[in-house]
Amino acid sequence: MATPLPDALSWRRRGQRRRRLRSFRLQVMLLVGALLAGMLLAQGAYLNHRKAEIIADQMGQRALAVALSVAAIPEVIAAFDRADPSVTIQPIAERIRRETGARYVVVGDRQGIRLAHPLPERLGLPMVGGDNDRALVHGESYVSEATGSLGEAIRGKTPVVDGQGNIVGIVSVGFMLNRVAMDVGRYTGLSWALVALMVVLGFAGAYGLSRHLKKVILGLEPHEIARLAMEKEAILQSIHEGILAINREGRITLVNQQARRFLGLPDERQVLGEPVQEVVPNSRLLEVLERGEQQFDQQMWLGDHPVVVNRVPVRYDGQIEGAVATFRSRREIVELSQALSQASRDVDMLRAQAHEFSNKLYTIAGLLQLERVREALALIHQESAQQQARMSFLRDHVADPVLSGTLLGKLTRARELGVTLEIDPDSSLGAPLTATGQEVLMSVIGNLLDNACDAALQKGGQGGDGEPGEGARVRLFFTDLGEQLLIEVEDNGPGVPVERAATIFEEGFSTKPGKHRGIGLALVARLCRQHGGEITLEESELGGAAFTAVLDKSLCQAPAASDPPSIAQGYVDE
Repeated sequence: MATPLPDALSWRRRGQRRRRLRSFRLQVMLLVGALLAGMLLAQGAYLNHRKAEIIADQMGQRALAVALSVAAIPEVIAAFDRADPSVTIQPIAERIRRETGARYVVVGDRQGIRLAHPLPERLGLPMVGGDNDRALVHGESYVSEATGSLGEAIRGKTPVVDGQGNIVGIVSVGFMLNRVAMDVGRYTGLSWALVALMVVLGFAGAYGLSRHLKKVILGLEPHEIARLAMEKEAILQSIHEGILAINREGRITLVNQQARRFLGLPDERQVLGEPVQEVVPNSRLLEVLERGEQQFDQQMWLGDHPVVVNRVPVRYDGQIEGAVATFRSRREIVELSQALSQASRDVDMLRAQAHEFSNKLYTIAGLLQLERVREALALIHQESAQQQARMSFLRDHVADPVLSGTLLGKLTRARELGVTLEIDPDSSLGAPLTATGQEVLMSVIGNLLDNACDAALQKGGQGGDGEPGEGARVRLFFTDLGEQLLIEVEDNGPGVPVERAATIFEEGFSTKPGKHRGIGLALVARLCRQHGGEITLEESELGGAAFTAVLDKSLCQAPAASDPPSIAQGYVDE
């Protein structure tokens, strides 16, 4: 049975109330308001307490001053020598009491018998309080609190001394404590009102502060901010792009795991706060910081990694507060490009073969229709012999099947372009390649042959009559004899001008028009350096350019115990 709707609504409302009570805005308002209220109340209580003490002390000093004044009146002193002193002292004491606002002005003799009192019926009775000895015996003037016949009072007492210095009586002037409390309340009430007003203003300020903070943090709750921070950290550390950020002083504020791997940096805590120029000298983030210009898809090298970099400034209120660089590895892009290029080459090779065999099939069909069977058989044997010669040469001279397939595709491609591709008869690769060696050799030989064919076509033109020296020609030589792998590619193209020889291997440099050029030779040079070799440029015997690539022989597997491949005559594909 489903839960009744009122119960569900009640549960939802309770959850909403709990969330409201836990909201950041309410927590800030209550915390700041309670803190201000506590401080103001504590301060108000202390100040009002001190004020009450000061008022009480002033009332006591006032009572003592009145008592001293009464004790110094000559008529009062002289009255103690008479038979009935109260006749003289009572009117004087009452007049002073009314003028000063005291609750009572009591005068007693040496034995503490009242000679003056606000209530005439109490004249002649002993004084109440029990603290007269300090004045009558020791001759002190002092302020005390005690309960007298009229109630609790703060009193000022002083002895009455005659002309010979003898203590002849005592004067006690009192202000009732409830009167003192009324005065204290009157003086401290305004203070408490101001404290209450300040508490209200404090809560109002706390409310405004909580609204401002809520706006600054985009209306998020603390737990939401914490979750976003953890999610951001997880995203930054898991993405495949490297991220490097600096502040306006050029110091590193963020570097994720991928960036540390690219740059070979130590633990993140060791680089945070360091100048970016000391950690990554070629980051160019300071340029973005100074100029405020965005830079997208910039190619550069970070350590041994070719990367594509995006750099953007970080702005706040129109001011540049820092800069961020994101970079991704070009190796993945290059590897994907190579795979696509290889697939494209395979498709082109199959298309060329299909086109070539289609023409030859039409030719054979025509010869058979003309009943020229002998000529048709001769053409079939010729084509079979050419294909067999290709396969036999590659089988006998190249021990690695992947490289053989690459060379076979290049031979077919060159034939379709009208380029005469010659493989030197002394070429040989006696040991299979490792997986890395296959990738490196495919890239090096493939790029060099593609560039050589393009260069040969610029001068030799397409077609030709098939004679050496006429038309576009490319020659390939490779060997693994000795301690290194040697690859040499020559062409009869226009060659490379002397002034460009120093920049031909730089990334982005190309003599051919169009975008996305200048990658092949730069990649070949990079691969040669990475694998213990180099690439050089010379003038070819064919009249064009000759590129010689040297690679470490560790790219080859250890050869199996068998007879070395036979070196037959070279193969020329026109």
